[in-house]
Amino acid sequence: MSSVSVVPEIHTHVLAEFDCLDPLLSTLRLDSGRLKCTSLAVSRKWLALGTSAGGLHLIQREGWKQRLILTHKEGSITHVACCPHDEDFIAVATSLGLVVIWELHLERRGRPERVSVSWEHRGQAITAICWDTSSLRVFVGDSGGKVSCLRGGSSKLGKGSAFVIFPVQTVATVDSKVVQLGYQEGRLLVSSLSRVYLCDTEKEKFWRVGYKERDGEFGACFFPQNKGLLAGQPPLLYCARPGSRIWEASFNGDVLSTHQFKQLLACPPLPLITFRNEPHIDQNPRGPQSVAFPKLLYFGDQNLLTWTDSAIYIFTPHNGQVLLWTEVKDLVDVAIYRSELFCLHGSGRLSHLSFLSAERCVERLLRRESWLLAATVCCMFQHTIITCRARKSTPIDRLEYLKSQLSTSANHELIGQLEDVIAKLEPLDSASSSRRSSISSHDSFNVLDCGIYRVISRRGSQSDEESGSLINHSMSEEERLKDFSFVQDDDQADHDLHNHDRVEGVRSDQGLPFHLPLSFRAKPPRIALQAVKDSVSSFVKKTTEKINTLQMNTDLRQRPEYREGAPGDGSVTAATFSEELENEVYDEMSSSQADLLELRSATERALRQTLDPMILLDPVCMKDALLEWLLVLERVLGPPEVVLSASGSSDADVPDEPSWEKDAQPPCDQSSFEESVPEEAESSPQSPECEDNRAGDDSRTHPDPIRVVSPKPLPSDLQADLTQLATLYTELSGFSSLPESPALSCATFLRRYFFLLDQERTGRMCLLCSKQEVKSSFIEAMLDATRSSKVVEVIQKGDLQRSLRFLRELQPWSSPPLLAHLHRLYEKHGEAAVRSISQFYPTITPADVMFMAHSDHFLAYLDNLVLSQTEEHRVSFLQSLLEPQSLQHDWMELALSHDAPQRRDTLTSAGEPRWHSHRFSWGYGRLLSLLIRLPADLSSKQKMTEACRSHGYWLGYLALCRQLQLRTEAFSTICQLDDITLLEEPEGMKPETLDEWKLLIQLSQRRSGGSEETGGMNGSSLLNGSTDGGGKINPENLTLMLAQTAGPDRALEVLEECGVQLVLSPHSKLVCELLRVAETRQRATIQTMLERCDRFLWSQHA
Repeated sequence: MSSVSVVPEIHTHVLAEFDCLDPLLSTLRLDSGRLKCTSLAVSRKWLALGTSAGGLHLIQREGWKQRLILTHKEGSITHVACCPHDEDFIAVATSLGLVVIWELHLERRGRPERVSVSWEHRGQAITAICWDTSSLRVFVGDSGGKVSCLRGGSSKLGKGSAFVIFPVQTVATVDSKVVQLGYQEGRLLVSSLSRVYLCDTEKEKFWRVGYKERDGEFGACFFPQNKGLLAGQPPLLYCARPGSRIWEASFNGDVLSTHQFKQLLACPPLPLITFRNEPHIDQNPRGPQSVAFPKLLYFGDQNLLTWTDSAIYIFTPHNGQVLLWTEVKDLVDVAIYRSELFCLHGSGRLSHLSFLSAERCVERLLRRESWLLAATVCCMFQHTIITCRARKSTPIDRLEYLKSQLSTSANHELIGQLEDVIAKLEPLDSASSSRRSSISSHDSFNVLDCGIYRVISRRGSQSDEESGSLINHSMSEEERLKDFSFVQDDDQADHDLHNHDRVEGVRSDQGLPFHLPLSFRAKPPRIALQAVKDSVSSFVKKTTEKINTLQMNTDLRQRPEYREGAPGDGSVTAATFSEELENEVYDEMSSSQADLLELRSATERALRQTLDPMILLDPVCMKDALLEWLLVLERVLGPPEVVLSASGSSDADVPDEPSWEKDAQPPCDQSSFEESVPEEAESSPQSPECEDNRAGDDSRTHPDPIRVVSPKPLPSDLQADLTQLATLYTELSGFSSLPESPALSCATFLRRYFFLLDQERTGRMCLLCSKQEVKSSFIEAMLDATRSSKVVEVIQKGDLQRSLRFLRELQPWSSPPLLAHLHRLYEKHGEAAVRSISQFYPTITPADVMFMAHSDHFLAYLDNLVLSQTEEHRVSFLQSLLEPQSLQHDWMELALSHDAPQRRDTLTSAGEPRWHSHRFSWGYGRLLSLLIRLPADLSSKQKMTEACRSHGYWLGYLALCRQLQLRTEAFSTICQLDDITLLEEPEGMKPETLDEWKLLIQLSQRRSGGSEETGGMNGSSLLNGSTDGGGKINPENLTLMLAQTAGPDRALEVLEECGVQLVLSPHSKLVCELLRVAETRQRATIQTMLERCDRFLWSQHA
């Protein structure tokens, strides 16, 4: 077997076929040419199959057993729909226009009966059918555009309801064939060939979704928002549009945005994992796909599913990405339930597909002993398999066993690849594994409501009464736990449980007081009572350390000497220590209050000064006022080393908290420090100043630590005043209004006093500031400030889609925290994360992304952001992003230098255009064309023109020449490119005067004269051995173009004036003759019309 290609890392899910439904069809005799399956529907319990003979087979999904056959003599079954809220009801439509609602009566073991029948669509082909989500109503659409409502009666609705016959109502008649129907929260969605309509079935009101029409079968569906913070929000609407586009609209029908998937589908499809054939990745490059999506379905976890006759597509519309697309042949219809797909093919064959992650796919294949297929998927999706999260479903030992099951002779290369994957596996933490093993080995334990797990010893360790009470309490707690439901899926829950085990395992590794030699049992991991003991012990230990530190500080004061034998000395010493401790605490509180009073006074004085216009408008006075306030701020709230240097006092005068930190640091000659320094430094003598020198070195290599929490509690009013002054100082120093010095630089102040800053204002200042150090410090501070957020836990788990969904649920967003989370996403996922950031505009601006991402990744973001706008608004939107205007040239240089052809392919050694080099594809060509269309001053346009010429972007160069009226340069370039379509297209530059025609003819003559010498370089002028010059720029083709404009005689005169001796080909002569005839007849027609007009006017005058 040849080596397996690896899919790109952005792909994490697959479509897999684990079950073969061919035996089921064979049993039902639906595999013959006479009888075949024509429609299908699926629910939690049933798989319903309609046949060409009018039969409806109800298959119980558990065990694939046939339970019922419902017969219809009114034609073949074309549509089936299971009731979403009551599986005892099913709706059927036939080819003759009959619609039936069946009640199955399976619970009462009765006979199925038709509770409602409709012939409203007799003679029309029924094209769509859907159920009401809360009542027994069915909506039906046909090829004529009629939409009707059919209500079913049932004994479940009350006495006598089964005997009531509800009339069939015509809901609407739209302009064309109904393609798809959907219902949600009282509103009906109707998608026709030209439009999408929204109907309020209670108020009987209709309105259109969007204004632009379409022509063809395009689907539409509701998109519920019932998870997370979006629970309770109205659903969204998604409507397919031509060109692989999808509208996103509100529940009221207002179009919110347009998702473009044409370029995103320019990637190879993922293989279908099936037993029918070996999965193979198509490495051939694919162009953009313009696909018409005939149906849209809400699928899985906030995804959209659609299909054509040859492929299945799954999108994530919240970030406009393609989750996967897979080629599946001869598709007719698809029915879905959760993450399962049942596909009906044109031949009547059925296939059952599952949408799942790659590691889950491997797990199910291993369970089915499909060794070769499992190994192939492992190698194909190795970036997913090697992660730590995948160890739950694909442990290392199972992969080793998988390798042993492969044949070494037939699968030598596959085994080698699998060994490489196994070597890269990230194992689970051994501590957590041992912890789970030890905790799981206990027999009796229960979890309390507070989250503590109580371990109960064996019999004999406590009385029977206590054991019984503990067991009863455990049972009650377990009953309460059963009622608790988790929102997260299995993978996330297991991952969180492992992390929880790891933390508790470290806490309780000191040893359990219960020695229970029990055998290992596969129970959920529990946390022992030892954790409570450890927690209390840790609190007592910390309290004791603080008391000891206070006692060491009081030892600096003079105390009476201890004399043995004096019985009262102990009590006197204890009383003295207690009094001194109280005095020290009182002095410390008094000193802290005095410092806050001094800081408040300095802050109020500085605020009054900043409100004075004489000071506000004088930079020198403003600087003096802020620096005076800064001295007090440094002394009161500065870092410990700054407070020490500012106070000039001994260690005993420094507040206790910095003293504890200093006492906790190891001395300079400690062995741990000697081990950390290089060997040559160990031989140097130790000095009392070595710690200060080392701190100075650290300060040069590592900037000041960022403080996101105030070292002292501050009143709210003082905090607000300090925030105003601190933000003002940061803004002034960031724009160099204050002198740069190590103590007053913007970055240093930001790191020391970030807890005082207004994050929104500071973030805006960083966008306009040119100092990279300030921006880096701000981002680092925001990362530190948001470290405890729940979003960080989700991001660290590595699921990009779930992280983005979690971020969207945090609306309304605040720019700085959101920017910090997106930094984490970019570090984790790279370009895939950047392409998804466009959904957070305008909270996150291109300037934020430009600082965060690599240049080529930023271009991908900018391209997605601009193309997310409608066609008519893209230019104005891009212009709004260009602040300052110089960004236009910078972005253009980026787009010209990334994902572009090589210069040697577009330029000759002399810097001239190469033949037909304008036909090369530019990755960011659409963005470049928009940048060129933007208005700019003359110097900017000239710079852009030179940039396009130097990079060989000839289409842009010609467009700029047209804007700057550089027609001579443009005609010279067109002649060198040798493509006459550049003169004919709507965007082409056509000569306007005879002088320009003469110039073109002369340029083409000179080029054709030298083409024999240079033909070997860029290709001969002969095409397939013929001298046909169609599409080329030569005197003959230019003469024909001029003849169409000025006439053939005038064209030949211009040719003679240019001194060009040209013998026209028979084709050209025929064209000239036809033009002469047409010109003669046109003149005669005009003359006749003028004469008739003249006679008519004279007759009226008479």
